Amino acid sequence: MPVQPGRAPKPPLRIIFAGTPDFAAIHLAALIDSKHQLIAVYSQPDRPAGRGKKLQASPVKRIAEAAGLPVYQPVSLRNRDQQVCLAGLEADVLVVVAYGLILPQAVLDAPRLGCLNVHASLLPRWRGAAPIQRAIEAGDTATGITIMQMDAGLDTGAMLASASCAIHPHTTAASLHDELARIGPPLLLDVLGDLAACQAGAQAQNDDLATYAGKILKPEAEIDWRRDAPALDRAVRAFNPFPVCFTVLAGERVKIWQARPMADNAGLGAPGTIVRADRDGILVNCGSGQLLLEQLQLPGGKPLTAEQILNARGRLFAPGNRFGLPGSAAGED
Repeated sequence: MPVQPGRAPKPPLRIIFAGTPDFAAIHLAALIDSKHQLIAVYSQPDRPAGRGKKLQASPVKRIAEAAGLPVYQPVSLRNRDQQVCLAGLEADVLVVVAYGLILPQAVLDAPRLGCLNVHASLLPRWRGAAPIQRAIEAGDTATGITIMQMDAGLDTGAMLASASCAIHPHTTAASLHDELARIGPPLLLDVLGDLAACQAGAQAQNDDLATYAGKILKPEAEIDWRRDAPALDRAVRAFNPFPVCFTVLAGERVKIWQARPMADNAGLGAPGTIVRADRDGILVNCGSGQLLLEQLQLPGGKPLTAEQILNARGRLFAPGNRFGLPGSAAGED
């Protein structure tokens, strides 16, 4: 559903932007460089981060302040005073990209042309908080960006435009994030270039085709070696760079940053058993097939190639040793 070319240029819009992480900041930077007038930026409150747990501004706040834009950081937009403040800015449109706060109806109704959302999936597939990770985890071969007119539902609004990209066998959440951040800003600018026409041609979502991309929880990243190798490969890629898949070996937590599935071979031991370990990787038996671990990380260390980690801790990864299953002691059921 691409934006149609050849439309006459329209006057610049007065825009409020709402977003928080890097993905949102990239879209904000594109708006700053556009013809449109950014009148305010909303971002989540500063959060403690790092070992010192010092308060840190979001990527969106940092870019907004560098551009001299006013920044608002309410804990919630359900407060009447916050709603009056936002409405008083008299925006034409509110653009939302990974903001992280619910917009009540009073906020949705405040801008003259409503609120737009840049969503990292081809709606109605993967509504919700983690569309990038869930698309990889599910084995989708394509995803994209959808620009949506927001309503009171969770990513249920009418679609104004979309752009797609492929998910390859080696795509990670990090690389897919970057690709979607590349195609999202120009699509957003195209929509804003003739918003009235896009809104007139908006397409309702088919709720029967909707899937939900639930928030990523850290326990999901624990490897269950009883699963088949392709599923584990997708999980490793989906949870890179967060929360990173992990397993346990001889009481040590091992993070798996990169792996690939191998053909099924019978009779190589129980799931989690190391079949071989050499410079090419650490081959581990799964419920079906094997997973070749190519980049790993031990506690207190940095991610290393299989060859590097074997040079340092070869005995730990000796063939016959067994990774633990979820909820088990090291190497035991």
